[in-house]
Amino acid sequence: MRSFKRWLDRSLAAQSVLIFLVCVGVTALIRWDRGPVLWVVRAALYTAVAVTIIAVQRRRARRAAGTDARGLAELGRRIRHREVPTDPEERAAMRKLVDDQQERLERSARWLPYWLGLMGLAAAALLVLGAVTGSLVFPLVFALGTAAFCLWILWMRRRTMERYDYMRSALQEEHANVS
Repeated sequence: MRSFKRWLDRSLAAQSVLIFLVCVGVTALIRWDRGPVLWVVRAALYTAVAVTIIAVQRRRARRAAGTDARGLAELGRRIRHREVPTDPEERAAMRKLVDDQQERLERSARWLPYWLGLMGLAAAALLVLGAVTGSLVFPLVFALGTAAFCLWILWMRRRTMERYDYMRSALQEEHANVS
């Protein structure tokens, strides 16, 4: 399982296949009355958009860290496992990456309340629409799913910030000890 996760972390092609399969499954669940060809076409479109976004984000992170794709995946793994590198070049790349990612998270924090409000508004509007039409099953499921998704986003964001804070302080402590 560990080698599969590492391969998935490093390979954009593997991520593309996984995204495609998930999109086909979700599209089939949502549009079960349509044909399988439509599921595949929509999944291919969604996968193309997602892979483009992922590739742009990876390219930006590689430039910020000054490393290649394999090095970026290794730095990400080390951040997740709270492993502080000993090599000075890796430490410098890690410091650049952590600073860039923390800056991006801080910049995106100002839009988070608006995004959460929009999600809540969509769920509330669907609940009102469901109450008016008399069908509350789908609106309730959607509202619960939206609430769970928003809570997951907040939890992942907090966890990521804790990891970056830990790594930044660990890199600064060892930098102060070396100097």
